[in-house]
Amino acid sequence: MTAIEELINRNKELGLKAEGYRESPEPQLHVSILTCMDARIRVFEIFGLNHGDAHILRNAGGVVTDDMIRSLALSQRKLGTREVLIVQHTSCGLNLVTEDGFKDELEADTGLRPTWAVEAFSDVKDSVRRSMNRVRRSDFLPHTDQVRGFVYDVHTGALTEVE
Repeated sequence: MTAIEELINRNKELGLKAEGYRESPEPQLHVSILTCMDARIRVFEIFGLNHGDAHILRNAGGVVTDDMIRSLALSQRKLGTREVLIVQHTSCGLNLVTEDGFKDELEADTGLRPTWAVEAFSDVKDSVRRSMNRVRRSDFLPHTDQVRGFVYDVHTGALTEVE
């Protein structure tokens, strides 16, 4: 059985048993949570979320990229969110690569050099600060006063706020 088949079977068992608000695309808590795609980050469990509580945005590293600004702009301007919570984490895979090293690898394999930034980082707190600043400085986002960033420890579950 493939992983996709396994997930479809789980969906059939779960159905609509998951609790939460399903009547509107506007999140009930009016918050967007931006975090990494890392499978160890269980966003709903970390924050005690129900379906319909928050917009969850994920990408490699949980960094604020142009595409995340796009999603946040839609979230704020069309779907009522007012706060942004950025959560990056310890032991992130982006700590294992460098910007030029990964681009060199892709270029060697494909003959094409990516135009997008890898957003590799060595210090997760600095990366969280950069992401918070990108949100706060974006002209596309009307709500930038409630932006907070945290580092999630994947081993202990602890959240540490980054100032």
